[in-house]
Amino acid sequence: MIDRYSREEIKKIWDLKEKFNYYLRVEIAVCEAYARLGRIPQKNLDEIKSKASFTLERIDEIEREVRHDVIAFLTAVNESVGEENAKYIHMGLTSSDVIDTAFAMQIADSAKIINNELEELIKVVKEMAFKYKNTICIGRSHGVHAEVMTFGFKLLNWLDELLRAKESFNSALNEISVGQISGPVGTYSNLPVEIEQYACEILGLRPAKISTQIISRDRHAKFLSSVAILASIIEQFATEIRHLQKTEVREVEEGFGAHQKGSSAMPHKKNPVLCENLCGLARVIRSNMVTAYENINLWHERDISHSSAERIIFPDSLILIDFMVHRFKGVMENLVVHEDNMKKNTQLYGGVVYSQKVLLKLVEKGYTREEAYRIVQKHALNALNGGNFRVGLESENILSEKEINECFDTKDYLKNIDKVFERFME
Repeated sequence: MIDRYSREEIKKIWDLKEKFNYYLRVEIAVCEAYARLGRIPQKNLDEIKSKASFTLERIDEIEREVRHDVIAFLTAVNESVGEENAKYIHMGLTSSDVIDTAFAMQIADSAKIINNELEELIKVVKEMAFKYKNTICIGRSHGVHAEVMTFGFKLLNWLDELLRAKESFNSALNEISVGQISGPVGTYSNLPVEIEQYACEILGLRPAKISTQIISRDRHAKFLSSVAILASIIEQFATEIRHLQKTEVREVEEGFGAHQKGSSAMPHKKNPVLCENLCGLARVIRSNMVTAYENINLWHERDISHSSAERIIFPDSLILIDFMVHRFKGVMENLVVHEDNMKKNTQLYGGVVYSQKVLLKLVEKGYTREEAYRIVQKHALNALNGGNFRVGLESENILSEKEINECFDTKDYLKNIDKVFERFME
């Protein structure tokens, strides 16, 4: 079930031409702000807005000479608007005013796409959680059978994690959705403070309360951290599916196409390749998060050691997380759930997973906890070594058949499941 991920919106946001388009939007917004203060005549503003343009070829040509991409961009734009209008462009600004404000816009626009995908994934997981609310399965701790639960309850935990991840993502997005139009070292030495307020308002951002020559990179580190958390949560879910697809477990499986093949050598293979891909991609995003942390440490009011890294880690991470959310949604939509195998696995070794209920029943009948534990553990370990837990208990003649049936009744384990689900009814 290979999903043909063909969405180009988020990729386009980060291509080179679109980056310069964001730069141009910032420059024009600043011109509009100046016009609002009466510093640029309306005629000139209109001409700037209608004529301002560039080509990548011209920017590259200029950059080969000046070795500065923003200057090359500005020179190309200035050529398009003419000398009379060019004097108003980039007035009082420094390069990072344009770069960081445009960067915030790119991140915000990417986040809109990711949020849409995330909403769809959350919807799918919630529907599946309620669908399998009463589907008996085994809960595991340390990878070992623990006690009975339901598959829907497992998925409800996934839903809760996704909801928190979405909240963290948008909280971090809010912090990074700021612009700066404050000039060299951020002191507004060559432009009115109001320009920043007006320009950011036009661009859909908040002005940073303070900036140096750049917006502080703790904001960016926090945002990429939220992306890494989301990736890690998806990795956790994918890892669980990989375990549950093991031959000896076989409780769920990734969807498998009619003509799909799992191995070049072994025709029987059905591998959880989509989930394995997701686990690998999560590692890439987490490594990018470390780089974002290291970008916080810059010299004085600014250096550009962060810039080269950000040109890689942000496009890659945001494109990857959008892909991961999209792919995992597809995995969940096509997930094959083997309810009979889930139930069968709870009965392995003669129902050894009901040991705690038996222990409590013996204590209720007057045994000390130590005595009860010794008796139950003996038969549990014998069962794990080839015996049968229930048969062993029956041989002790310390519990009636009715009492044993009560201990092995799954309904008592699940009596409070509905109360937990009620918390997610909205």
